[in-house]
Amino acid sequence: MGAYLFRRLLLVVPTLLGIIIINFAVVQFAPGGPVEQMLAELRGQGQTLGRITGEGGGEVRTRNAAEARGTAGGSEGPVGAYRGAQGLDPAIVAEIERAFGFDKPATTRFVEMMTGYLTFDFGRSLFRDRPVVELLVEKMPVSISLGLWSTLIIYLVSIPLGIRKAVQDGSRFDVATSGVVLVGYAIPGFLFAILLVVFLAGGSFLQWFPLRGLLSPGADTLPFWQRALDYAWHMALPTLTMVIGGFAGLTMLTKNAFLDEIGKQYTVTARAKGNTEGRILYGHIFRNAMLLIIAGFPAAFISILFTGALLTEIVFSLDGLGLLGFESAIRRDYPVMFATLYIFTLLGLVMQIVGDFTYTLVDPRIDFEARR
Repeated sequence: MGAYLFRRLLLVVPTLLGIIIINFAVVQFAPGGPVEQMLAELRGQGQTLGRITGEGGGEVRTRNAAEARGTAGGSEGPVGAYRGAQGLDPAIVAEIERAFGFDKPATTRFVEMMTGYLTFDFGRSLFRDRPVVELLVEKMPVSISLGLWSTLIIYLVSIPLGIRKAVQDGSRFDVATSGVVLVGYAIPGFLFAILLVVFLAGGSFLQWFPLRGLLSPGADTLPFWQRALDYAWHMALPTLTMVIGGFAGLTMLTKNAFLDEIGKQYTVTARAKGNTEGRILYGHIFRNAMLLIIAGFPAAFISILFTGALLTEIVFSLDGLGLLGFESAIRRDYPVMFATLYIFTLLGLVMQIVGDFTYTLVDPRIDFEARR
């Protein structure tokens, strides 16, 4: 097992590098970039260039951009490629390109970026004028909170529910819970989030829960137990939104996995030997049926943690990694965009390895070294 894990870890490097190379190459052809947007703003809105400093990745600001949340992008080429440059002093255009780092060839910028990534140095955001690591650390508690609690609750609810539905297949309990599961599966998560806001967060009816943030203002001065309660109060509706959208699929997966194992010959043999139903279920069936559920855990965790939380973060005004990555992609803030891609991909690859390792914990009979 040790040799297998070592080989998988070695494969992480070329896989991660290939993903970054492909995405870096694709965005070079994306229309609209930080230089083009800045020049269009200067030309179209009549703004004056307030300050341009290009040291260490640079900072480009206008009077308007200094007040707003920056938008960023990246396209490369000669000055004439930027439509917004028409009518502007070429020296100003060249200085803006230098400040954003687009005066260098794409290959040079890629090598410099990957060299920094080896030490988790992601540079500075093009328009936020802050280190990317600082932005990631600031947004991470929101995404970790949503992903951790949602995944924990989904598994704690779905696995026991799926097992009971499999054991009582066709009963009234199975039919009734199937209706609930289908409703949860059919309603989009963002729609359920909006309904919760309307009915429980002061939208039009009750105001039992807060609408934004992880803690109330001044919560840092409260005792630990009061901060914990305040945190749970803020996380209740976002977590419920994530759970409703995620538990349906896992419940049915668990049920079908157990039903498949219940119908196999070794189960009939175990009953013929006089084993109790509990012994058969948890001593024989459980270990085999859980393998399929464990196989989907890494993908489910990554989906909940980063992609599934995006709309939830928007509806409940939670400024997390999902929202940060989405805004960076739209605004083409290259340092932030590629840093989030790097972190998400690295975590996803590591979670796949963790999933393989968990296989052996559930069923020691599995030997990855013996596979041909």
